[in-house]
Amino acid sequence: MNQGPATIGIDIGGTSVRAGVVDAEGTMLDSARAETPRSASAVERCLDRLVGELAGRNDVAAVGLAVAGFLDPERKHVAFAPHLPWRDAAVPDEMSARIGLPVVMEHDANSAAWAEYAYGGAKGAEVTCVVAIGTGIGAALIVDGKLFRGAFGVAPELGHLQVVPDGRPCTCGKQGCWERYCSGTALVETAIDMMAPSGTHGLLMAREVAADPGSLTGRRVAAAAEAGDPVALDVMADFAKWLGVGLAMVSDIFDPDLIVLSGGVGSASRLYLDDARDHYARLLTGAKYRRKARIRATELGERAGMLGAAAIARETVASAGR
Repeated sequence: MNQGPATIGIDIGGTSVRAGVVDAEGTMLDSARAETPRSASAVERCLDRLVGELAGRNDVAAVGLAVAGFLDPERKHVAFAPHLPWRDAAVPDEMSARIGLPVVMEHDANSAAWAEYAYGGAKGAEVTCVVAIGTGIGAALIVDGKLFRGAFGVAPELGHLQVVPDGRPCTCGKQGCWERYCSGTALVETAIDMMAPSGTHGLLMAREVAADPGSLTGRRVAAAAEAGDPVALDVMADFAKWLGVGLAMVSDIFDPDLIVLSGGVGSASRLYLDDARDHYARLLTGAKYRRKARIRATELGERAGMLGAAAIARETVASAGR
């Protein structure tokens, strides 16, 4: 592992912004968190505030941003982010000018994948696909120790593969994307769909939604499933089915030896992973005649994006100084 100073890694998701100070061994030294604001200027103020808070308590050399969106090949601009307000925004250079520290940007799934490769369960794997399941789905591919970004810097955008023709509308502009059926957002929408015709208002989740219709989140669906709520259990079963569908497609395209599930929903994998593996094994093309990928939950939990962004920032700044 490369040695070097502590850096700040910031994982900017559609729901929350998580920031952490990380040393060269991948140890989180300090952290801060905020809800993701809705406007670009508010997001930028939030980032500056979190960096100021952490840098005020720690000696840091750079900042790494893990961003859920389409980045240019040089990772200097956010072209489009389905769950964030930036459009063609020079985020790292503008932020660096404001805070006085080098800022390096990377796709959030690439950041999580790099953390898994450097510090987690992907060590030694030849072809690793990381599927980051949170507000939406991000994905990353590491081949022989290198991140694969594609010709234009946006690969692999697996969350927006269409799995249901004319299905649920997606913020990307298409319909029926994988993340519309297999994400934290999808858990909520599926739960609402399942509760509407059932009239099961005596159940825990239904009572909470009836009392506060805007209160339902993917985390609350997962918690209700843990508590045995039958509708929530049905929602998780549906989620597992769609996860298996998508992972079979991933294996048909990339043939990885390892798939790691990360992100906020990925951390709750005990609720669906076994079922998803079963669906995957049935749907994989030529399943009886080929080796299957190992499918694991993250070892790093929701820290992965921060750890990876911090590591990439450290390595980029060190390379620039040589």
